[in-house]
Amino acid sequence: MAPSVDIVEAVASSNANTKAENAKSIQVLDELLSKLTVSKTQDETNTAAGNIASFINGDIEERDAPTKAIEVLKKQLANKKDAGARERGLNAIQAIAQHSSVSPAVEPYLVALLSPTLAAVGDKMSSVKTAAQQAAVAIVKAVNPNAVKAVLPPIIKSILTAQKWPEKMTGLQCIEALVESAPAQLAFRVPDLIPVVSESMWDTKPEVKKAAYGTMEKVCGLIVNKDIDRFIPELIKCIAKPENVPETVHLLGATTFVTDVHEPTLAIMVPLLDRGLNERETAIKRKSAVIVDNMCKLVEDPQIVAAFLPKLMPGLQKNYDNLADPEAREKTRQGLDTLIRVGDVKDGKIPEVSHAGDISTVLAILKQTFPPKHKDAVAKFEPVLEYISAIAGQLIDEKDTDSASWSENTLPYINAVIGEIDAQGVADALRKRASPGAAEDDETEEDDEEGEDLCNCTFNLAYGAKILLNQTHLRLKRGQRYGLLGPNGSGKSTLMRAINNEQVEGFPKKDEVKTVFVEHDLDSADTEQTVMGWTQKKLQEVGITTSKEDIESKLVEFGFFREQLDGPITALSGGWKMKLALARAVFEDPDILLLDEPTNHLDVKNVQWLE
Repeated sequence: MAPSVDIVEAVASSNANTKAENAKSIQVLDELLSKLTVSKTQDETNTAAGNIASFINGDIEERDAPTKAIEVLKKQLANKKDAGARERGLNAIQAIAQHSSVSPAVEPYLVALLSPTLAAVGDKMSSVKTAAQQAAVAIVKAVNPNAVKAVLPPIIKSILTAQKWPEKMTGLQCIEALVESAPAQLAFRVPDLIPVVSESMWDTKPEVKKAAYGTMEKVCGLIVNKDIDRFIPELIKCIAKPENVPETVHLLGATTFVTDVHEPTLAIMVPLLDRGLNERETAIKRKSAVIVDNMCKLVEDPQIVAAFLPKLMPGLQKNYDNLADPEAREKTRQGLDTLIRVGDVKDGKIPEVSHAGDISTVLAILKQTFPPKHKDAVAKFEPVLEYISAIAGQLIDEKDTDSASWSENTLPYINAVIGEIDAQGVADALRKRASPGAAEDDETEEDDEEGEDLCNCTFNLAYGAKILLNQTHLRLKRGQRYGLLGPNGSGKSTLMRAINNEQVEGFPKKDEVKTVFVEHDLDSADTEQTVMGWTQKKLQEVGITTSKEDIESKLVEFGFFREQLDGPITALSGGWKMKLALARAVFEDPDILLLDEPTNHLDVKNVQWLE
């Protein structure tokens, strides 16, 4: 039993040392905060604020230290009698946020300070207002990009409820700061932002209207959809000027949609379509329905469109019931049917939007993952837990189930609450319980084929207005042979040309994986050339320089007779022409060789040679 006693005594000694260190930390922090309170000049304030920032962002034992500092700063912001105290508090907040290394223990509490900081922008004293603007933007820039779910609610609330227009302007500046610091993560929040920024575009204050228009342009710049990229300026104009709706609907009506449609795309399109469906002209109603039909065919998950169904379905249903034009009613029915199908609407009931990534949902799961011995920490550090939940919620929305990614983004903050020993277990448990599909993704998928992956992508393909392939997965491995099977017109040649022209989304570019397409590419101008001349020209076009002797040797190796090399291509049969095209491709030493019906013109002997 002796070793157990020793362990207990060691733990008790360690706890005693920690408490002593904590007491010193609190004492130092009290002194630093006192110096901030009594500072008279701006230089003194800056020095005191910098010292506080360095201390609480440093390696201190007491996890209550950030809490104490934040409470003191909140009191200073709420001091209505002393503008100097308010300004000093804001200076300290800015210094903490702009510290070279913001501590994970401090970061969540900065978000807690954002609301009172934004409210301070409406202060009567210009110096306080300026300090608040700078502090608010500094906070936004300091947060983890994956924590946008935590930082956006106070910004949105500030914009919607601001009593003074400078506060609304600062909120818009904060959104623009997030566009710069967290573009990928903020793209998922575009549906939340567009209605908020749209409202500011209608503000009575010209300065706010102008700023909101600029913010909307930056927010819409996060939308990744090449089908509507060129229309985004017109879509923004429609928000400010609804009279532009008919013209913009006409422009979009002729668009072929081939890119996957996600929430950000719908967020900017649905306001236009909602208005278009309610226009007086039947032609605009019809075109709006056609756009809904074409665009929503490319929605791969019912959850993507779920939040927008209440906006679109009533307008479509109303038009279908009331339009007199049979053709317009039919187009409306097609749009409605597509929405019902992709939205998984059953018996008229719209599916509920998933709340798996909501902070409240994740927070409830997170609290259950902590070992019982840490129940006091769980109760004490609620802001940190909410911050962790916001980060986890972002990963859930991104469908990121990678264990390393979850550890990288959540561990520093879990460590700040319970220390390193138990943190990894909590991070792993949170990922498995909160992230849909995480457990399944942990099971490694068997790879039946050997060899290096040359391509592993999912893409869409269209020919004109016809969608040939939608959400098609393509995986190619080095050393393997693959066949494309399908009837005429199904897109086999179109796919290979698209790959060769670097038009397939996700397929490696030619500077990464060299791809050569072999088809009957001998046009009328080529037929006037000799076999040797044509081969040299084709190789020069792709940047391959080789001697005439090497080309001659390789062609002879491919079965060509020497007398054929200086003869005209017109003297070659269809089989020889195909063989020449194949020889030219081999000269390029491709990683992937695309052959479009290569055996059509080859005799049995040459088919065997090709195999």
